[in-house]
Amino acid sequence: MRTTLDLPDPLFREVKSRAAREGMKLKELIACYIEAGLRSATVPTTGGRGHPEPLPVAIPREAGRAPGQALTNRELQALLEEEDFENYERSVAPTDREPG
Repeated sequence: MRTTLDLPDPLFREVKSRAAREGMKLKELIACYIEAGLRSATVPTTGGRGHPEPLPVAIPREAGRAPGQALTNRELQALLEEEDFENYERSVAPTDREPG
C-alpha cells in the first residue's frame, strides 16, 4: 500500500542515512521500524517532539468499582445516553415565566 508521511527534515535525513548504512531501501527500514513499534509492549515516547498523554478513562460514579478500573464500552455508552437525556430534559423544561 502506498502512503505519504510528513517527517521533520532532521528525522528524514537520519532515517535515510541509516537505511543507506544498512544497505536497505528507505521504505524497507521504515516498515521494519513500524513493525517493531507495533510489536513493542510499551507506547513509544516522542523524544521531546511532543507530550504524549494517556487516553482518558471515564471514572464510574458507583463505589463498588476498584479505583482506576475503566468502564466497559456498554457502561460508557449508558453514561453518555444518560447525559444526553438530561441535557434534552433541561432544554425542553418549562420556564417559570409565561410568554407574553
